[in-house]
Amino acid sequence: MVTLLNKAAFAKVDFHYPFALSTIHMACNLVGAQIYFFLNRTTKPKIIENSNKRTILYFSILFSLNIAIGNTSLRYVSVNFNQVSRALVPVVVMLISALYFGKQYSTELKVSVIPIVSGAAMALYGEMSYTFIGAMFTWMCVILAALKAVLSGELLTGDLKLHPVDLLLKMCPLALLQIGLISLLSGEVNAIANNWDSLAHSSAPGVVLFSGVLAFMLNVSSFIANKSTSALTLCIAANVKQVVLVAAGTIYFGDSVSMLNALGVIIAFCGSMRYVH
Repeated sequence: MVTLLNKAAFAKVDFHYPFALSTIHMACNLVGAQIYFFLNRTTKPKIIENSNKRTILYFSILFSLNIAIGNTSLRYVSVNFNQVSRALVPVVVMLISALYFGKQYSTELKVSVIPIVSGAAMALYGEMSYTFIGAMFTWMCVILAALKAVLSGELLTGDLKLHPVDLLLKMCPLALLQIGLISLLSGEVNAIANNWDSLAHSSAPGVVLFSGVLAFMLNVSSFIANKSTSALTLCIAANVKQVVLVAAGTIYFGDSVSMLNALGVIIAFCGSMRYVH
């Protein structure tokens, strides 16, 4: 849903400012986290030592790049190309976990991941419009999304054991400044100011703000799931979710799908059942 809203902001309401959009997302995440701790008196933000503050800084940079590059790529590629590419995230997660953290995966688990990834890609295959620069941005985003899943899992379950919303609270101010500076230096802030009269009387502010609220909810739910399970399972679930949406749209709304899409749904479901067992 967030991906579709971001694409709508670029294609439908003439808000062609990916870095500004990402900045607004960070602001919504920061405000949402502050509201959570203001209303929740039983849970308090954790005070971290100076030695761990650098880790939060590095994660904020990764988080900023993931969102900024992801939003930028949507200007140059179709949603289908974006989603098919993101189906590869579980594979990249396994590679990062194995190479950097030395994690070992059984042959049975590796075999079960293959049909989930390939089935999801087949199920989501459709209009594949993209540019070279868009493809580069999208594939960079796949790597960054995998890094984000792995490193956030370490922050949530490792030595720090941060609360999911606390991680957002600590990381978002840094990410807000980083992406905001990029938006300013790229000329987006000046362009928005010059075009404000037109933007203010369009549906752009509502679409952008709504996408920011959904981005906060998505990040919180993603961190909660990552804390409760693993980065790999989280990314596998994301693939299965996309396949379920394709199947649900076909059954409930009567959406037409190709034979390749239908076969992909079946393969992904079979792979997910094998992964669970």
